[in-house]
Amino acid sequence: MNNYQWTCPHCDRPQTGGDPNTHYGIEYLGVGETEAGTVGYTVFAQRCLNESCNKLTLELNVHPVYYQGGWKAKSSSKIFSERLIPRGASVPQPEFIPAPIRSDYEEACLIRDLSPKASATLSRRCIQGMIRDFAGISKGTLDAEIKALTEAVDNHTADRAITLESVYAIDHVRKIGNIGAHMEKDINVIIDVDPGEAQALINLVELLLREWYVERHQRQERLAAVASIRQEKDQAKLQPPASPALQAPAPSGASDPIQNG
Repeated sequence: MNNYQWTCPHCDRPQTGGDPNTHYGIEYLGVGETEAGTVGYTVFAQRCLNESCNKLTLELNVHPVYYQGGWKAKSSSKIFSERLIPRGASVPQPEFIPAPIRSDYEEACLIRDLSPKASATLSRRCIQGMIRDFAGISKGTLDAEIKALTEAVDNHTADRAITLESVYAIDHVRKIGNIGAHMEKDINVIIDVDPGEAQALINLVELLLREWYVERHQRQERLAAVASIRQEKDQAKLQPPASPALQAPAPSGASDPIQNG
């Protein structure tokens, strides 16, 4: 297999994949002609080359297949596609993000295709947790919290990472997430959320995690590094300069190189 660029879903490290750390296989399923035609499955496996990770990624896809000197898949007509290891499509998040927020995000990714409405509800819950933790705003409802967050941004009392643009997007998540969280007054009215829409909410969660938590953490680390350098320099000023080393006298009886020359 030719080399290719990929990012490990376990550790989020970009790297080059290919032999001998990659496996691709295709098998024909001898079940006769289905409604999709002749079918088979492909297996893709990759080992992470990051020494601190070294984990396996495994994907399974079911396709219509055809025979041409060997079985080949019609990749554009997948019947089933899922990453089995690791499950879900979540991006690894750093541990300085609160565990309940990371857990809701990971579960929203995990059930995106199985239950998009439940995934949207978890994205809504995840963002509510972020408002309470990052912005320090806790009210009786998410709607009240978003209004308080809007006022904080308008009054310039919110963290500078929070923008009105992101607050408006959060309100959209609240309304979409309500589809799963609350039943309509008319129980015969069914409003669906498809996997693509659920993924759009997940994308927003990932954006806010990066803009609110990750970038703040990186900013704090850079500022702390500068402060540490300043402290080292200030400490150096307080230390007296080292005295020059005194030359030891020549031992008695030693010959003078000039005189002997």
